[in-house]
Amino acid sequence: MFQKILIANRGEIALRVLRAAKELGIKTVVVHSTADADAMHVRLADESVCIGPPPSRDSYLNIHQIVAACEITGADAVHPGYGFLSENARFADILAAHNITFIGPSGDHIRIMGDKIEAKRTAKRLGIPVVPGSDGAVSSEDDAKRIAGSIGYPVIVKATAGGGGRGMKVARTEDDLIEAWQTAQTEAGAAFGNPSVYIEKYLEKPRHIEIQVFGDGAGKGIHLGERDCSLQRRHQKVWEEANSPALNIEQRMRIGQICSDAVAELGYSGAGTVEFLYEDGEFYFIEMNTRLQVEHPVTEAITGLDLVHEQIRVASGGGLSVRQDDIKFQGHAIECRINAEDPRTFVPSPGTITHFHTPGGLGIRVDSGVYSGYRIPPYYDSLIGKLIVHGRNRVECMMRLRRALDEFVVDGIKTTLPLFRDLVGNSDIANGDYDIHWLEHYLASSD
Repeated sequence: MFQKILIANRGEIALRVLRAAKELGIKTVVVHSTADADAMHVRLADESVCIGPPPSRDSYLNIHQIVAACEITGADAVHPGYGFLSENARFADILAAHNITFIGPSGDHIRIMGDKIEAKRTAKRLGIPVVPGSDGAVSSEDDAKRIAGSIGYPVIVKATAGGGGRGMKVARTEDDLIEAWQTAQTEAGAAFGNPSVYIEKYLEKPRHIEIQVFGDGAGKGIHLGERDCSLQRRHQKVWEEANSPALNIEQRMRIGQICSDAVAELGYSGAGTVEFLYEDGEFYFIEMNTRLQVEHPVTEAITGLDLVHEQIRVASGGGLSVRQDDIKFQGHAIECRINAEDPRTFVPSPGTITHFHTPGGLGIRVDSGVYSGYRIPPYYDSLIGKLIVHGRNRVECMMRLRRALDEFVVDGIKTTLPLFRDLVGNSDIANGDYDIHWLEHYLASSD
């Protein structure tokens, strides 16, 4: 087991990893920018190192400074959390060159799954169902027209190195296609430094279903069921739940087995999430995230397995602590992402939290690194906390969620709490009848 872990992240995920390491008896080091000097994870860590000014490129994305912090403190492993350097293959390679363990998959696996075209090819080879579309990057207008015509409109043009909804354009007719293709290329080049794009069939009313997997790096893999992440705004997840209201146990176990077999064959190590669009009983691979997900607590709630403990165990060479037969799904869990944003316009709302009170009681968990008097800096993601609720079934979970949202108090800034209080009383949400476009339509109709 590791002696000391450096946590290369901030906010609630840094605190989440810190807690897991302490439970395992591992010393912790956190890095932070000058803007995060008063953050809760900095206060609670065994050691902290300031690695730069507020801009991420000068601090949390500064690989040289993070490696230097490892050497100064004697950290023998790095947990990247999510975001920042968590899916940076070069970072994983550099740590390996310095004999520091990256708590995650190999740089090669990060590269494969970080390139959307190569990820799709790999998924197809491993037996994972994929969305019909181009086999690679589309480099000419004639190819774009030919491919779109063969799979049928509507189609979606996507950046090969994309994410977060950037470099994605829908074309419903051939007249739309060339403009969508050109615009997606321009956005992809600006956002990711790579203008290449590919084309896929556009599904009209899919759900976003993702499968949590773990590999031991030596040919064994398991799945921990699915999460339904269909409530999204601008391709950003807002509300996640497990299990999905749309799946039955047979579907769950079938797609889960496909994914666990795939990571085993790949020789994948650590946590990963295989993401799908799901429509009319069929799953279509869209990407694999080679890291811990923001929404991992809902999986922990229904399985009782600590995913960060498992990450650390696998990375240290201890293998998986459970077999597939050991995984039992108990009850239902929902996570709401609480952001420091206006609940209608979603404009960020940095500032000082004057009062912060979290709900409690059976089945309630809040992952957050903020506190009364904490000043939210304007430089980073607006997520300030996650409310996770667990119940014996979805009805009980929704009732408990409604009560927890009423108890949650954040004063001094605007947050998305009012949005969730609206959603929990909506009949479509109560019935589990929604898709990836539902929230956008709901917000538009509420204006």
